[in-house]
Amino acid sequence: MTRLLLVGCTGSGRTTVGSAVAAKLGWPFLDDDAVLERTAGTDVATLYLQQGADAVVEAEVSALNIVLGIPGPLVASVSTGVVLTAACRERLREGGHVVWLRASAGTLARRVGRDTTSRPWLGDDPAATLSRFLHERNPLYAEVADQVVDVDVVPVGQVVRTVVDGLPA
Repeated sequence: MTRLLLVGCTGSGRTTVGSAVAAKLGWPFLDDDAVLERTAGTDVATLYLQQGADAVVEAEVSALNIVLGIPGPLVASVSTGVVLTAACRERLREGGHVVWLRASAGTLARRVGRDTTSRPWLGDDPAATLSRFLHERNPLYAEVADQVVDVDVVPVGQVVRTVVDGLPA
């Protein structure tokens, strides 16, 4: 069984790269936001606004459990907050080939812009929030990653090839 799990901060390209890798491999793609919406009964922005960050992390953990319970092969984007939980990091390491799509704060800020409607947790200064997230989460992404792909200036097609080439035989 092969399961490819994409981790990285908001804006790193988990959905874009994940869907392209899945298409290239002929595997199903599971988007973290779609799985979370099914488990939580609402989208992540609404969940955050109505119940707070802890509820979002809880829903992200539930979504991860669902993804890891599905037999492979498959490609899945993994919600950014699951790496904050030690048990989830362990499950990720055991759950498949983990690829960290690593991006700088500047790249992430440019990609997400000032999208506080679908990403209210970014607040009034998305660049500062993303920078803080990277400081907190990059060591955790590194801890779970089997493969690291820098995505700042690399075209999506090249990122896809790098991810596919890095899969275990």
